[in-house]
Amino acid sequence: MDNLWIASLPPADRKRLEPHLTPRAFDRGQMLYDAGEDVGEVWFPLKGVVSLMTVLPDDRMVETAAIGREGLIGVTCGPMNARAASRAISQIEGVAACLPADVFSEALEKSQEMRLALSKFTESLFAQVQQIAACNAQHALDQRLARWLLTIHDRSDADRFNLTQADIAGMLGVRRATVSEVGGALEDKSLIERGRGWVEVLDRPGLEKASCGCYGAMRAVMKDLGVPRPRVPQ
Repeated sequence: MDNLWIASLPPADRKRLEPHLTPRAFDRGQMLYDAGEDVGEVWFPLKGVVSLMTVLPDDRMVETAAIGREGLIGVTCGPMNARAASRAISQIEGVAACLPADVFSEALEKSQEMRLALSKFTESLFAQVQQIAACNAQHALDQRLARWLLTIHDRSDADRFNLTQADIAGMLGVRRATVSEVGGALEDKSLIERGRGWVEVLDRPGLEKASCGCYGAMRAVMKDLGVPRPRVPQ
């Protein structure tokens, strides 16, 4: 399976990166890097989902972006020689192709096309962060949960993925019991099915209707910018 961001580059740019890429598996719940760390690698997911988490002073955290094989992780810190502003945690286990940050930075200097592709991706990522922040502040939890499940479903390889209620509660910044109640409401509508440690999307069009407009807004930004979208609606 390819990383869609790399696959979108011109052949000459792909050749700059491919000899230096190293595959690396990551487990569900694994922290790729923490806020405040120097990040020496750029991760290009081939499979799985990684969440960027904003960490509060009391060590609570909430998800502000999700990235799958449509994008890259670590680019906001490594190539610019800055420290990570967020914590990167694997939400769905998978595999990434890893590249030293200095190699990526050198490749960017040599390619205007690569700089443009990176600019489009970071703009779409920033739009995602803004939209999620507004969504978390203004929308009902059932809409937020539907939006979040769609985001994960987009980046998953199957309709069923491994997630616990505690995982979902941590991503949305709410209590586990609240997730159980709201998830039950989506299940009663036959939109999803839940088991011990997993969730399955049964009715994607119905889940989209149950979501707020934030999900569609984020997808529209990606389309307008011409960046790879993790799941293209059929």
